[in-house]
Amino acid sequence: MDSTTWSPTTAVTKAPLEPHERIRNAADISVIVIYFVVVMAVGLWAMFSTNRGTVGGFFLAGRSMVWWPIGASLFASNIGSGHFVGLAGTGAAAGIATGGFEWNVVTMPEYLRKRFGGKRIQIYLSVLSLLLYIFTKISADIFSGAIFINLALGLDLYLAIFLLLAITGIYTITGGLAAVIYTDTLQTAIMLVGSFILTGFAFNEVGGYEAFMEKYMKAIPTNVSDGNITINKECYTPRNDSFHIFRDPLKGDLPWPGLIFGLSILALWYWCTDQVIVQRCLSAKNMSHVKAGCVMCGYLKLLPMFLMVMPGMISRILYTDKIACVLPSECEKHCGTKVGCTNIAYPTMVVELMPNGLRGLMLSVMLASLMSSLTSIFNSASTLFTMDIYTKIRKTATEKELMLAGSYIFLPVASALKCPFGVRSDIRDHLLYRLCWSLRNSKEERIDLDATEEDANEAPEETFEIDVAEEKKGCCRSAYDMFCGLDQQKGPKMTKEEEAAMKLKLTDTSEKPLWRTVVNINGIILLAVAVFCHAFFA
Repeated sequence: MDSTTWSPTTAVTKAPLEPHERIRNAADISVIVIYFVVVMAVGLWAMFSTNRGTVGGFFLAGRSMVWWPIGASLFASNIGSGHFVGLAGTGAAAGIATGGFEWNVVTMPEYLRKRFGGKRIQIYLSVLSLLLYIFTKISADIFSGAIFINLALGLDLYLAIFLLLAITGIYTITGGLAAVIYTDTLQTAIMLVGSFILTGFAFNEVGGYEAFMEKYMKAIPTNVSDGNITINKECYTPRNDSFHIFRDPLKGDLPWPGLIFGLSILALWYWCTDQVIVQRCLSAKNMSHVKAGCVMCGYLKLLPMFLMVMPGMISRILYTDKIACVLPSECEKHCGTKVGCTNIAYPTMVVELMPNGLRGLMLSVMLASLMSSLTSIFNSASTLFTMDIYTKIRKTATEKELMLAGSYIFLPVASALKCPFGVRSDIRDHLLYRLCWSLRNSKEERIDLDATEEDANEAPEETFEIDVAEEKKGCCRSAYDMFCGLDQQKGPKMTKEEEAAMKLKLTDTSEKPLWRTVVNINGIILLAVAVFCHAFFA
């Protein structure tokens, strides 16, 4: 007999690879490297091809964005690593109901000041938004991204997060909103392609949609007792209403009144007043592109139910003892925490199910979701701080100074804010007239509210213009200014007629009848599809 023939006494069973060891192959590493190179290339292209030399160019991308990058950026700004981890984890634990959660101004606080008058509301909302960004959005995204990075790469969490923040900071600081929007567009494409591929693999592995519904209800962990510990059956058995969005108003984990009425209020705040969302809409070239971008984002928001929630539920089917663990000792063994491992549902399926190369693509998807959300928050936070707070501290700040403040002061130190709300003056008529919706297309001359609201007792500072010979910049200083968008090219001064025409173009909200009809029809179709999805999964 040949000496190499298998026999029970000589067989050796290889131990399964650790999750982070599966990523260490040429195909996955190559895909990840290509991803970072392409993202940096797009960021640098946006940096040098757009006008970053003015405040409007840096914070609003020159108000020249068309509808498709706006829609993609809205989606990427909203969908972060927290969605991949949180939605998939909640789906694994409780079913599809969480999918129902997905279905001339520079800043929003500035608009409120112009609408209602006074400066307290502007400063208060700006500081409040910055605090919310720090303690809710950024922390949640970094935590969710850290879970995936730790599982997939086995890297030190602080090192991985530092590298991600450094990369996002480079094109956020240097490129402004244009770089953020264009990289968001790229990352949206990466997220969609990778998520569709993973969803296809997941449904193929589980045997199709019908098998998925049947097997999920039977996904019960093997170990449910340990010595004196006996877990209640309700804690590890899938809910009877797992495949229903609208659940019992008293006993349901996501009661339908809260889903319909409570979530509507939250959605109205986020999608209509949050600076991250509003800033992208303000960067559009006209009203039709704003509406088309929002409709495109609405279509994309129909996908998380199928690309994140359901794959998380399939992960529970495929890796039941790990994802649905209930014993503290078992959970700690699988994911390092004693309170459950549903948060690793999506990352586990990526690492265990995907082949080499595609596994690297999915890691790029997770990094894309994390980086797109962080860049959006950083850019919007710098806009809020610069335009609503810094301009109050430095009233004579030059445009170059404002751009430097917006580039480097992402998150100013937050402190307790105590505002006197006891006294409120009545709203003046001229504040109501020019800013109401019914008069949005009025061609009458606008009132300069900024000029009329200056304090009467505040004497204007005397300024003197002194002609000084401009020093020749060195190579390092020239490169620095070009990198940060501070190399402002002096062009011919615009006449008053040209300035008036430019202002009219930037503030015009009229629409061409054809495109208005196309966008409105798509809005109705989107509404019908959303209603159908809610009714189908009700």
